[in-house]
Amino acid sequence: MTTTSRRIAIGSALVAITFVMSAYAYRPTSSADLSVIPRPLGAWTQAAMRGTSAWTIGERELMAAMVAKWNSCAFCLGAHSAVAATQLPRATVDAAVAEYRAAPIPDALKATLVFLEKMTRRPGDLTAEDARTVLRAGVSREALTDALAVASVFNIITRYADALDFAIPTPDEFDRAARMLVKRGYGT
Repeated sequence: MTTTSRRIAIGSALVAITFVMSAYAYRPTSSADLSVIPRPLGAWTQAAMRGTSAWTIGERELMAAMVAKWNSCAFCLGAHSAVAATQLPRATVDAAVAEYRAAPIPDALKATLVFLEKMTRRPGDLTAEDARTVLRAGVSREALTDALAVASVFNIITRYADALDFAIPTPDEFDRAARMLVKRGYGT
């Protein structure tokens, strides 16, 4: 790891720690209490998930669902799969969650998910060549940056949700909440 990479990693960790520490100062009474998300984390999530991007809302929600899967966060996997399914065919979302490499999704999204999976599961192994591979698949630098923002924020949120031990809603409850989240977004 280069000195620059270490500085970026340390800076990213400090940002994450700041968000998580401010979040822990406020304990929810239930998983429905959306005020548990601190304002800066809510704003970051809103920007990543609903800001201007080459990725659709459905694709970004699928990225969030995949990060949740890779982090074994059942709550976030259910929530973001449900939101993705409001924008993409449910069968496509289910196929991607089961095995994204074989799912009927665009090759650019598959290449990006390969990158995000490595970033999530083995960040120390991520290289510039991994990024170049995604770019060669037709993903622009801006789109890759947007995908990194989604994965970064959900690598924090999935751990946050697990730490607070959110109850897992039923599929119908996830679907109702997904429709609300699509309308209202993530801002607090």
